[in-house]
Amino acid sequence: MHKIALVHEWFVNYMGSEKCVESFVKLYPDADIFALVDYLDKEKRDIILNGKNVNTSFIQKLPFSQKKYRSYLPFFPLAIEQLDISKYDIILSSSHAVAKGVLTNANQMHVCYCHTPIRYAWDLYFQYLKDSNLTSGVKSWVAKYFLHKIRIWDFTTANRVDHFIANSKYIARRIKKVYNREAEVIYPPVDINNFSSSEKKENFYLTVARFVPYKKIDLVVSAFSKMPDKKLIVIGDGPDTEKIKALASSNIDLIGYQETETLKDYMQRAKAFVFAAEEDFGITTVEAQASGTPVIGFNRGGTSEIVIEGKTGVLFDRQSVDSIINAVNDFEKTEDKFDTSIIRNNAEQFSRSRFENEINNFVNSKYSEF
Repeated sequence: MHKIALVHEWFVNYMGSEKCVESFVKLYPDADIFALVDYLDKEKRDIILNGKNVNTSFIQKLPFSQKKYRSYLPFFPLAIEQLDISKYDIILSSSHAVAKGVLTNANQMHVCYCHTPIRYAWDLYFQYLKDSNLTSGVKSWVAKYFLHKIRIWDFTTANRVDHFIANSKYIARRIKKVYNREAEVIYPPVDINNFSSSEKKENFYLTVARFVPYKKIDLVVSAFSKMPDKKLIVIGDGPDTEKIKALASSNIDLIGYQETETLKDYMQRAKAFVFAAEEDFGITTVEAQASGTPVIGFNRGGTSEIVIEGKTGVLFDRQSVDSIINAVNDFEKTEDKFDTSIIRNNAEQFSRSRFENEINNFVNSKYSEF
């Protein structure tokens, strides 16, 4: 029996990357789990880790780490390298920052499921500095220095991984660009069985996202403010809430964060789901299609791989108000042609059972060659 270690950056929330770890734990129930920090409550621990405890780094014991763990970014490389996984045969890391950097030896096979190379060190570097007010001054130079060091560390540690798996073709291209490594594509798990397809659509559009700059909720709201005859429901909250409220006209309802059952109800009833972000994958666009709802989405990132133009949605090529308006108008010209069963069937390819089968087959086949 092979000894397996599962490595993840941190356990704080139940988001897309944790849903992958949830599947890893189901596949390998005897595996030991490692992370920089672990602050899951009992409910989330039972869902993601089947109640198991996590081996954590020294960051867990640093002051205010529960709320401010991200502030210890300069220590992340050192911390991940202090996790002792030397006694395991197979290491499966779930990485969007530093998890892939654990130290392994020649007798261990390391498979990295890469959600993305570190965004704020690479392609979102300048946006990160701008959003964090770190474009000038002493703090800016300190941040730039540490991010420069992390870029060097991140590139060199790519050689510690035997096999990369990307969560989309888009991320596979970024892995090639940043690390010069090839990656197999295995789309992440979406709990599509939690969503029911409905043919009964009501006369409103829906968008769901956290209110942060890269989600581009401001563009969607601005576009619908210029289409007063079309109703938009906006689910979500976040740092940009006041900015979004200021942009919204009377045909736009901002209803804040909603629990899953309410979200599912709106997903089923919406005539279309609008999505303007450039995402690594984009789970909500799959959930919308699992509800039989077509997607009006930005034709970049994971969305371009999830949505089939003219069959399961309409794609637009620029993140602009005019592009969204044109896409909505194009959708309305052909909305009668969209078939909820075809849309639902497209979502089926992103199921959790498919993900678990593909991961298990990949790990087994690579280890048999190791």
